[in-house]
Amino acid sequence: MQFVVPVVALFAVAAPQAYSAKVEKVELPAALAEAVRKTLDPQALVVRNGDADVMRVWFVAEVPAKANEDQIKNGLTYREIPEGALVGAIEFPEAFTDFRKQELAAGVYTLRFAVQPDIGDHTGTSPHPDFCLLSRAADDTDAEPIEKKKLVEVSSKVNEGRHPAVLLLWPNNSKDVGVKVLDKGAGVLVATVRRPVAADGGKATLGFAVTVAGVRKE
Repeated sequence: MQFVVPVVALFAVAAPQAYSAKVEKVELPAALAEAVRKTLDPQALVVRNGDADVMRVWFVAEVPAKANEDQIKNGLTYREIPEGALVGAIEFPEAFTDFRKQELAAGVYTLRFAVQPDIGDHTGTSPHPDFCLLSRAADDTDAEPIEKKKLVEVSSKVNEGRHPAVLLLWPNNSKDVGVKVLDKGAGVLVATVRRPVAADGGKATLGFAVTVAGVRKE
C-alpha cells in the first residue's frame, strides 16, 4: 500500500481572514470508543472558516514520546512520537478533502502518528514526512499503539482500501503558545498549537501544525 504525497511550497505568511482557530471545551463525540475517549483532553482545537466549523481536534491529554532528558532540553520533534501511537481524534462536521485530494466523509476519526518512508517512489513527494493517519472511529477502538502495517490497513478502509487518509503535519518549533492559522503558500493552511508530552525523560511540550486546508500540487 503506497503512502505518497507530492511537494508543495514551504514558506509561511499570515493566513486569510476567513480561517481561524482556538482551543475550547467541546463535548467528545459519542462515536469514539470509551478506551479512546478516556485518553483525550476535552479542550479541542477548533478550526473555523468564517462561522462554520471545519474540524475539531481532541489531542490525547499527554502525547506519548520516547525521549531522554537531554532530548527534552534540546527540543522535541514529531520523531519522538512512536509510530502507531494514538495522538488524538478529529471530527469533520462536513466532508473534508485531505492533502492527497481524497474526500473524507463527515464524521469522527482517530489520529495516529506515522512517518512516510523516504525510499522508492516516496522520496521527495511531500514537504514533510510526518503525518497523522485517520481511521474511522468504529474501526479503531483501542487506545494502545498499532503496528504500522496494521495502521495503514485500517486507515485505508476510509478510502475503500486505496490509500490511507492523511493529515499532514508541518514543523512547529515556535515557543509561542498561542493558537493561530498560518498560510504555507500554494493554498495550504495550518493551525498551530502546543501540547503536553509525557516522555521517558520527564514532562515537556511539543508544537503541532496541522494542515486544515489545501491539497497537493501535481
